[in-house]
Amino acid sequence: MKLMIDETRCKGCNLCTLVCPYKIFQEGTTPNRRGVVVPVLDRPERCTNCRLQKLYGRVLCGVCQMICPDQAIRWVDEKPYNPEKVVIEY
Repeated sequence: MKLMIDETRCKGCNLCTLVCPYKIFQEGTTPNRRGVVVPVLDRPERCTNCRLQKLYGRVLCGVCQMICPDQAIRWVDEKPYNPEKVVIEY
């Protein structure tokens, strides 16, 4: 699972930056095309919900999604990992 912020819905209230126990949200610095400064994700792999939601089959934390007044935070499925053969030349 991968955490996504929908920039078209976000109004830049930064409530997600205040409530996240893993501190994966940081206040944004540059405005988007609507002039809203959207929070950015800082190492979202620290979020247990992002990492383990599919394994346990349920939402583990989700505080950021619950607090968002615009419903701009959601999880999306990622592509499955495709192993690639790596050739090391000496």
